[in-house]
Amino acid sequence: MTARRIPVIAALDAGTYYHHRTFRTPELAPCIDRKIYIRDLDGEALRGCDALIVSCRSNPDLLVPHRDLFARFLAAGKTLVAMGETHSERWLDSVRWTPSEVNFWWWKEPGADSGLRLAAPAHPLFSYLTLADATWHQHGSFEPPPGAQSLIDKAGAGSVLYEDRHSTPGRLIVTSLDPMYHHGSHFMPASSRFLRGFLPWLKDSTPVIDQDMACA
Repeated sequence: MTARRIPVIAALDAGTYYHHRTFRTPELAPCIDRKIYIRDLDGEALRGCDALIVSCRSNPDLLVPHRDLFARFLAAGKTLVAMGETHSERWLDSVRWTPSEVNFWWWKEPGADSGLRLAAPAHPLFSYLTLADATWHQHGSFEPPPGAQSLIDKAGAGSVLYEDRHSTPGRLIVTSLDPMYHHGSHFMPASSRFLRGFLPWLKDSTPVIDQDMACA
């Protein structure tokens, strides 16, 4: 009997202190199998990977030249995670983004309400984390493409986290949240809780795709 291959999760490393801390946090490190320095990203670096996390606040100027590589990765049926502050609208065809003013201290206001709502409370992700774990502040919101599923909405403004299994043969997860930045900055405890739920869910839910030719 052949053992089932465990999915390989890769993450881009932009050489920042917040990526460094995230990748070396003991409870998070087992969820990331391969770290790829952003300037070394190519088809060979992705060979054998089932999912790629484009980590928070990676420089979009270094991502845009890989637009076709990301498209081929998704076309091969693989999972791509576009995290916050990477300007994914610049390097992914289906992403529609609206920036907003950031209120870093909204919870200090009387009757404070983040505006975030679970859009799909029965989704398996929410067996791993809660809305509170995804609540700090937002930089903007997305308009999910037709067929995509918003997981967390910003009331009256769109989605801050959605999953798209419709636009490509793969799975695209897009969020405006930037948990690696805050976890690595020791700022916003919710962001650490988010990673402790999101990364295990990603590892558990990513299908194994033995197809690399489309990404080479």
